[in-house]
Parts: sequence; structure tokens; C-alpha cells
Amino acid sequence: MKEMIKMRHLRTSFGDKVVHEDVNLTVYQGDIYGILGGSGSGKTTLLREMIMLLHPTGGSVEVLGYDLNRISRKEAQWLRSRWGVLFQFGALFTSLTVEENVAVWLKEYTSLSERTIRDIVYSKLEMVGLSPETGRLYPSELSGGMIKRSALARALVMDPELLFLDEPTSGLDPVSAEAFDELVTELRTLLGLTIVMITHDIDTIFNVVDRMAVLGDKRVVAEGTLEDILKNDHPFIRRFFGGNRAEARIKAMQMETS
Repeated sequence: MKEMIKMRHLRTSFGDKVVHEDVNLTVYQGDIYGILGGSGSGKTTLLREMIMLLHPTGGSVEVLGYDLNRISRKEAQWLRSRWGVLFQFGALFTSLTVEENVAVWLKEYTSLSERTIRDIVYSKLEMVGLSPETGRLYPSELSGGMIKRSALARALVMDPELLFLDEPTSGLDPVSAEAFDELVTELRTLLGLTIVMITHDIDTIFNVVDRMAVLGDKRVVAEGTLEDILKNDHPFIRRFFGGNRAEARIKAMQMETS
């Protein structure tokens, strides 16, 4: 399988505070790959290092075959055009309409005509389940679910190979969260995406994630499928999957496979 992201012996520190020590993980093409961990485990920091918003203190990060420690400015610009990012709270520009928000990267990275840009924007809004009327609205006029979908449309506007999602269902009601999970899996199949997501959502982990890395003790304490992770006796994993919702899902999974 093709390796899309590879971290080896990664170390991250801020002054005397060590966040990561010898982190190793691999994301393969077509994965929906989850990053799990407790508060302060450095999940978002890890994602930010993957997308070149932060530089690790040591070790290596390879994305689409490029070593981010040795990348040229031109190569870095090309890489940024090959991924899309959905930040936790959407990060829409409040002074711009949804249409203008989604068009931002097309205007920055391409020389397409205004008409072509508009056509692409509205095709992406349709792809994420938003009506054309939504394009004329401002972020303050949107529900939480609409903000997430608008930000997702912006993340997809450059037809990326990689999609990064930071807590994509946080703040959504259960129905909206389930619908968003279904959308993510549909888009992976439709567009051939490789997806990396930070999540705490038990339903997302059971329904969407193919493989995952669990952060603990400043490193990856387990990596693999859900079945692989559940065999691990690390205290965080025992606590995380020891709640009522997780236990019910585990029992249901075991009944399906028995």
C-alpha cells in the first residue's frame, strides 16, 4: 500500500515541555485514519506538523513522499494545494459570504475566471449537501452543521488528495454528527481521498475510522484497526473504551462477528 504520511522518531517540545517523544505512525492511501488521545496529548499539534503549520523538534515527517524537513518553498506550495483542512470550528472568514469563503484558495492558487470559480464553488457546496442559497449567507447566519459543511466545501475546492479534519463532529447534535460521518465516508469513496481526523466521537470511531493511532505517554501507544486497538491494555485505551456507549458498541460488534 502507498504511504501517504509517515512520521518517524518525531519529537516535539516547547521550551522545557516535551509533547511528543519518538512518535511513529503511517497513513496509507485510502485510509480514514483517526488520531486519538487525552487532553494535552498533542493531537492537534501532530496534525499541525503534518500540514506545515508547526515544525517538530526532531525526527521526520513525510507527506506524499516529500520530507518536510528538506522541502523547497516551491514544493511546499504544491503540497499545500494537494490537501484540504477542516479546522475544529470551521475557521470561516466572518466578513465573507460562504461563496467567498469557499473561493478563497481558488483565487489564491489559480488564475481561473470568476465564472469558472463560481461554478466550482457551487459544485462543491452541492457535493457537501448545501443549497445554492447558502452561498449568499454569512457565517453568522449558519447553523453549526452548515458551518462544518461550508468549511468542508472550502477544504475540497482544490480537489485534494489528502483531507485533514480536526474534531469534525464536535458541537453537532447526534443527528447532524451521524449525517456528517456519512458524508465523510461517501466523499472518501467518491473522490478517492485519504483522510486524517482527530476525534473523540465513539460513533465516528466505530462507523468511519479504518485505522487509528492512540497517543499516550508522549508517543503512539497503539496503531491499527479498531480490533487491534481494543486488544491493547494501555490505561488510556481501557478508560476511553470503558464507557457505557463504547462497551455497547463493542458488544454489538462482537455479536456481528460471532
